[in-house]
Amino acid sequence: MKITLKDGTVKEYEQSMSIYDIAKDISDGLARVCCGGLVDGEKADLRTVIDKDCELQILTPNDELGLAAIRHTGSHVLAQAVKRLYPDAKLAIGPYIDNGFYYDIEREPFSREDLDNIEAEMKKIIKEDLKIERFELPRQEAIKFMEEKNEPYKVELINDLPEDSIISFYKQGEFTDLCAGFHIPSTKGIKAFKLISSSMAYWRGDSSRPQLQRIYGTAFNKKEELEDYLKYLEEIKKRDHNKLGREMELFTTVDVIGQGLPLFLPNGTKMINKLQRWIEDLEDNEWGYVRTKTPLLAKSDLYKISGHWDHYKDGMFILGDEEKDKEVFALRPMTCPFQYYTYKNTQKSYRDLPHRMAETSILFRNEDSGEMHGLTRVRQFTISEAHLVVTPEQTGEELKSVLELALYVLDTLGLKEDVSFRLSKWDPENKEKYLGDDEYWESTQNTLRNILIEKGLPFTEAEGEAAFYGPKIDIQTKNVYGKEDTMITVQLDCAIADKFDLYYVDQNGNRVRPYIIHRTSIGCYERTLAWLIEKYMGKFPTWLCPEQVRVLPISEKYIGYANKVLDKLRKNGIDAKLDNRDEKIGFKIREARLARLPYMLVVGEKEEADATVSVRSRFAGDEGVKSLDEFIEQICKEIRTKEIRKEEISEE
Repeated sequence: MKITLKDGTVKEYEQSMSIYDIAKDISDGLARVCCGGLVDGEKADLRTVIDKDCELQILTPNDELGLAAIRHTGSHVLAQAVKRLYPDAKLAIGPYIDNGFYYDIEREPFSREDLDNIEAEMKKIIKEDLKIERFELPRQEAIKFMEEKNEPYKVELINDLPEDSIISFYKQGEFTDLCAGFHIPSTKGIKAFKLISSSMAYWRGDSSRPQLQRIYGTAFNKKEELEDYLKYLEEIKKRDHNKLGREMELFTTVDVIGQGLPLFLPNGTKMINKLQRWIEDLEDNEWGYVRTKTPLLAKSDLYKISGHWDHYKDGMFILGDEEKDKEVFALRPMTCPFQYYTYKNTQKSYRDLPHRMAETSILFRNEDSGEMHGLTRVRQFTISEAHLVVTPEQTGEELKSVLELALYVLDTLGLKEDVSFRLSKWDPENKEKYLGDDEYWESTQNTLRNILIEKGLPFTEAEGEAAFYGPKIDIQTKNVYGKEDTMITVQLDCAIADKFDLYYVDQNGNRVRPYIIHRTSIGCYERTLAWLIEKYMGKFPTWLCPEQVRVLPISEKYIGYANKVLDKLRKNGIDAKLDNRDEKIGFKIREARLARLPYMLVVGEKEEADATVSVRSRFAGDEGVKSLDEFIEQICKEIRTKEIRKEEISEE
């Protein structure tokens, strides 16, 4: 048989060979470090025997999948350690993930001390150098095997497989786990690992199923790589908006109010308001939108017309019972059906189009509790929503325009380089979930695809991510932990106008169905604030800061002058505060620095006599003495232009 290696080299063998034996034939060094293989592109254990011509890539820890084999084995070692220490624990699933592995376990919550004890037991298992062996059982024997081990979650997984399935297991010492593979040959191959944390997770992600405890861990081939990763984790924790936003008193949550329902504190409220006023002025004054204000709830009749009742009911908050109540209402998950009726209020002709309706919309979505995190996924949120009613001929230019607005917003916020673009398409295997036929979806998807290509924006395509009425351009970004979410979306809808009898009168006096563009310009304000916190680590551009200047009198004698400075700053629209505490000036400066303030104005005898201020900034440290008018002119320009000043000094 002929084995073609990754570099094009061809090895010939007269008999069947395992991947490990082929690696050893190539070199003893490769055999010592190999973790698995790709056989014609498919993952395979080192134990896999090859008996025909194929392409083979032998994986090492330097390969992503090679490291995955080590991490997958780490999850089994974790489960084995848990069963040794807590024999009554029930095991669910334990896959490898991008940065490590996890295992879901039915047991009471694990403390950090528990994790340390499990980690110590894992080290013993690794030191024992247990050989990892694969074997298979028919389905019924596999079920009986796991029933005897009292592992109900494993039994459920096997029961979900086809009747004729052959089930694979991996054994190491006294421990055996249901697993498709793949793994390294021995526990000793795990060189450097760490258990990171534990949290609650629902079985199969379903909030109606049992709560499990998920232990996260990671593994690397070298101790130095692990240490670098742990340092990286510490660094990103400093950026986590859920932690930093609370420390900076931007928002909080309260159990009796509910998960996914954040309370914005004065500082956070001020930031949201600044973003909202900017976007509303931008849309209304520069991009030709009209503003609407529509109800937060509606009768189920409205959502039945739009199709949301059929396609999205599980994600809505329903008020009432259709079997008992004359009228059933629902909190709105989106604004589009409401705005359609503002459009219909008066008859429109082709001269009135495009008709661009914008609204700062409060929306409600019944998110699963396991999905919610800080401000990135919540149950009540505020969005810069708009719907453009356009003629078919206007569609291309209007799509370009809304995309340009989104890019302008991202650029102004300093987030443009942090996003990626996705064309979200329908799933042709599940056509019942969508409006329209194959031709409709092919046409609308091509329209959006061509816009992205024309704009020179690199993008990926994703099936099954479209709205039920049309495809989307989703502008994606990742949080500090690497989880991706949608920031801004642009949707093309050529189907729903018919449901609402939307029309315009064309040049010939005929009633014509318009197209609709659904879009956001800044997306969800809560999620955008979360990304801004993480992007800037709380050191926001001056225009966005809830406190832009703090006036610091050297002593009580100069509080009068400090108040005059404060008054003039505020009259010029600058968010300023006075620190009139009886503390030393050095202490006040350090406090202001820790609060991540852009500017501090120190005032004393000389400043009062000369009508000046001594300027210290987060950007350049001591900027020297300036007249108050000069400083006000400088900062007002910075705020007006939304300048993002670079940090020139390190943290004191």
